[in-house]
Amino acid sequence: MPTAVLTDRERTAVQAYLRLLHTVRAAFDVEGGPPLVPPTVLAEAEQALGRAGLTGNEEAFFRLLENWCPPADSPGP
Repeated sequence: MPTAVLTDRERTAVQAYLRLLHTVRAAFDVEGGPPLVPPTVLAEAEQALGRAGLTGNEEAFFRLLENWCPPADSPGP
């Protein structure tokens, strides 16, 4: 399996996205109303994507994400 070598900005964008994803998942696990995601978490992810030059280029971003953090169900070496 190829290993992606990310720049610091790309790595920051991926990490911010993963924090956002975990926050959203946790929000859906809470009972008693609509899920709430803190605006700061969303803003952090948006800013990190912008600094990495990935705003509006979701295909490139998700390719980086998949190479850096492959899905759990992908076949191993």
